[in-house]
Amino acid sequence: MERGTMSNEHSDLLTVEEVAKLLRVPTSWVYEKSSARTQERLPHVKLGKYLRFYKVDVLNYVEKMRREKND
Repeated sequence: MERGTMSNEHSDLLTVEEVAKLLRVPTSWVYEKSSARTQERLPHVKLGKYLRFYKVDVLNYVEKMRREKND
């Protein structure tokens, strides 16, 4: 699905703090999982020094981690 066709709920950019709240994890975890040193990176967009996340990408990441753990 192209981002231009997503509903606003899924296309809104989230901040690190919003992602941490959504996933109920510390912001440090979000930064760690967004790092280039991490094998399974949390998908993000870098706007200068700021990280932003599409909600749908974050939810897909969680689903992928869940499936891999159960396989």
